[in-house]
Amino acid sequence: MDSKKLAKKHQVIPNNILADIGTLAKTTPNLIDLSIGDPDLITDDRIIQQAFLDVKKGHTKYTESGGSSDLIEAIQGFYHRFYQLDFAKNQIRATVGALHGMYLTLQTILDPGDEVIIHEPYFSPYKDQVIHSGGVPVLVPTYEKDGFMLDVTLLEAAITSRTKALILNSPNNPTGAVFSPETFKKIAELAKKYDFFILSDEVYDGFSFYAPFVPMATYAPDHTVTFGSLSKNFAMTGWRIGYMVAPSYLNNAAKLLNEGITYSAPTPSQRAAIYALNHAEELIPKVSTVFKERLEYIEKRVAEIEYLSLHPVKGSMYAFINIQKSGLDSLEFCQYVLKETSVLVIPGLAFGESGKNYVRLAATQNLMVLKEAFDRLAKLRFN
Repeated sequence: MDSKKLAKKHQVIPNNILADIGTLAKTTPNLIDLSIGDPDLITDDRIIQQAFLDVKKGHTKYTESGGSSDLIEAIQGFYHRFYQLDFAKNQIRATVGALHGMYLTLQTILDPGDEVIIHEPYFSPYKDQVIHSGGVPVLVPTYEKDGFMLDVTLLEAAITSRTKALILNSPNNPTGAVFSPETFKKIAELAKKYDFFILSDEVYDGFSFYAPFVPMATYAPDHTVTFGSLSKNFAMTGWRIGYMVAPSYLNNAAKLLNEGITYSAPTPSQRAAIYALNHAEELIPKVSTVFKERLEYIEKRVAEIEYLSLHPVKGSMYAFINIQKSGLDSLEFCQYVLKETSVLVIPGLAFGESGKNYVRLAATQNLMVLKEAFDRLAKLRFN
């Protein structure tokens, strides 16, 4: 038997830039890895200890498929305290990371040929998940001159009778953009006018550095599915715990689908999430401040290097650096930089065609490591 026995859509393996980057990260000596969004920070010890104590007390069994009642209440409390939003318990589902929630939602809402609008540059799994759910991705570019915010005129022009959803991501990976409340309000009005879902990936909600973050559900509660995660806000990437908040009818359908996938999120991770969410006022700023400081340092160093430029970063943990003055496209640039300096960043092309003149740098290392990386980059010369 060989690969021809696979489903036709999996017989030809597409080029996956992110997967290739992961391989390089493990095989390059003296590497400074600024590629993947997996920070150097360790989960706060209080979260770890509480999860450990709960496991020792017997929290090692399945919870309810949508998450333990304690976790659902912690998510409710978090949104009430931070955003003055009150969600019903039957709207909330614990997931194995935010992308699990996105997958369940797309599988639940899409019929073959339904269109999903994605603003570009985009987190690459979005497009893959839409395709694997039978949908058609419709890409709408954003531009550095607009602060990488979605132009609502372009969004409306992309809407057709087959539009089922928009995938929205702010604070944004990879650009670091934070969409304004005015933009959110305009998007909400379009969702109501044309009756489509807004799938709002808000995993970086705690990393809006210069303005308070307001969730999309504030403006379009009946049309919004919110995806959250403990990974970034609490430095809990390996715990693989997130959640979705959706209209109850959608959540009920996702429950039936998930019965045959994961059934429930890991119980120890749920216990950790309960503690984290209930102490979020103290814990999130500790993490957020680290990335704000690092990104401000990155902006300062980029400004000193003639072949680089950077639009001010408003949120997330990434800098989307313009490398057009180097004369290379993003793939060529990353390969050259890796060879000459052993600094690893991700080509902007990994996030769509509009990223060809950019690279994404993840602020996942401390300031001393970032200094060494930029000292190496500063020595490079381009014709």
